[in-house]
Amino acid sequence: MKIYKVGLPFIGMSSLMLLMSPLANAAEMSNMDHGSMDMSGMDMSDMDHSGMDMSDMDMSDMDMSSMDHSGMDMSGMDHSSMDMSGMDHSSMNMDMSGMQGGEPPPNARSPDYSNGVDYGQYGKPVMMGSLPLWGVSVETLGYQFENDQIDFEAEGWYGTDSNRVTLRSEGSAQTNDDKEIDSLSSLAYWKPLGIFWNGEAGIAYNTENDKSAIMAGIAGTAPYFVETDARAYLYTDGQVQLDLGTAYEWRLDQRWVVRPELELTAFSKDDTDNGITKGFNEFEAEVRLAYETFSRQLAPYVGFSYESALGDTRDLRRQEDEDVDSNSLTAGVMFWF
Repeated sequence: MKIYKVGLPFIGMSSLMLLMSPLANAAEMSNMDHGSMDMSGMDMSDMDHSGMDMSDMDMSDMDMSSMDHSGMDMSGMDHSSMDMSGMDHSSMNMDMSGMQGGEPPPNARSPDYSNGVDYGQYGKPVMMGSLPLWGVSVETLGYQFENDQIDFEAEGWYGTDSNRVTLRSEGSAQTNDDKEIDSLSSLAYWKPLGIFWNGEAGIAYNTENDKSAIMAGIAGTAPYFVETDARAYLYTDGQVQLDLGTAYEWRLDQRWVVRPELELTAFSKDDTDNGITKGFNEFEAEVRLAYETFSRQLAPYVGFSYESALGDTRDLRRQEDEDVDSNSLTAGVMFWF
């Protein structure tokens, strides 16, 4: 077996050249012109840039608008020690028009979605909730057989879902010889107070005591879909009337409905000339069985009603030889349009 010996001077020179090669490369990169470098296919994930000094690099003539960075993997690069304070970016040509926050594209829609096309003879379209509409609702139009009278409660309105003007009237008309009509009518401004409640404020007139009043009230749907309303009337003589009402619709099927109703009336002071005493005066209850027809806009009904005087009003009615309790079969119709 032969043994080859290599001289030590040769090994020393080789090692010295390997150690000096990184310094030579670094020196060469400081004066390199990167303006024409193509880095589109380079994998830079394992490069260590911690020792790179780029402060003297002139990148003013670099055009990066057409560079494709899709294949560059820079996830493993260490930029912690890179010094870029001396870089001149004043002449860098980068196209950022497609980035968020830039100028809208030429084919973007106009703010009103018209795209420059005129709306024609019908004008600009309007949301349904902004259109003024009207409606009429008749909750009661029925006959009481025992008391020989016709009861009515109707409301009409005009406006939008946010603001309306309402006209409301309720009362009874005697069908005997005197044909007396007692009604409480109001003209009010209506506005939603929340998801389930609406507020009302306006003026009213009562034919029973022949007095006008200022009215304020609230109406809406209580939990479990109970219809609830409360209205207060301040008359010209200082009398305050409070009407409370509640109703519930119990559906037997798609057409048959059972509807119980309760009403309470109270006053702030005595008025013996009109049969009124301070406190709660009257309680009314009625149960109806209705059948909804014509898309539920018309509902004939039959029912049973009960009325009772409360508190000192009972004694006052007995002195005037009037009934303090009464009940009657009723028949009528409810409708809206």
